[in-house]
Amino acid sequence: MLSETQQAEFWENGVVVIESVYSERELEPLRRQHQRWIDESRKHDGPFGEMLDGRARFDVEPGHTAAAPALRRVASPEEISGEFLELIEKGPMLTAVADLLGEDLRFHHAKLNSKLPGSGTRVNWHQDFTFDPHSNDDCITAMLFLDDIDSDIGPARVVPGSHRGELYSLWQDGRFTGAVADSVAHQCESSAIECLGPAGSLCLMHTRALHASAENLTQRSRSLYIATLTAADAVPLAPCAVPSKHAGRIVHGRDPGRIRSVAFSMETPEIPSGASFFEQQAGS
Repeated sequence: MLSETQQAEFWENGVVVIESVYSERELEPLRRQHQRWIDESRKHDGPFGEMLDGRARFDVEPGHTAAAPALRRVASPEEISGEFLELIEKGPMLTAVADLLGEDLRFHHAKLNSKLPGSGTRVNWHQDFTFDPHSNDDCITAMLFLDDIDSDIGPARVVPGSHRGELYSLWQDGRFTGAVADSVAHQCESSAIECLGPAGSLCLMHTRALHASAENLTQRSRSLYIATLTAADAVPLAPCAVPSKHAGRIVHGRDPGRIRSVAFSMETPEIPSGASFFEQQAGS
């Protein structure tokens, strides 16, 4: 599915955007389900629902109200929606990741992140791998754009080539903040590129890539379905903060029956006590 040029771009920069992979017809049921969850959030004044570990599945921003809902995350949507489950069972997302990591793929976790109109949520600089370390780093964060993504809507910003560099600490002054140190973040700002594209586009990002995103400054929604997929011989080394009954499932190819490891060293991540890592980052 990916051209040689797109594959080369991914391995050079740690990220590539493939435009218009999913059609409007394929996106529509996902959007309808998302809207049902937004409507449900109007009935609650804080995070609600329940994940496998008992924490809230649906996370809302501070200031969320029935009149101005601010649902910012649905954890493990594949557990409660057939439409989202289908995304990790078949289709171009799996084909695209297989072009980069090989035929045998394992599902780790997924979430639906949103910045609704007027959203104040921002994501500070971090690497996904330091939240979800595996025995090897053939791990990709696949982001499906449910909406058009432009520079004003709070797009993901990635430091090209950072997937080949250092694993930065997410612990600052003895506290797990889910964000790199301010000095590292400052360096990221000057070299980052934006991940932009129309609805239906697919952004593939190496989990070691440094990335962040700003607030949504528009009156439009910015929603992403985000799935972490790994080579089937990559084994998780820490508990997942977004647990799913589908975690560890082979979603493409077969189980190789082996574990592959690479050398690295990093600090142990911390599971958030609340619904999502947004609370950890809010205190950083």
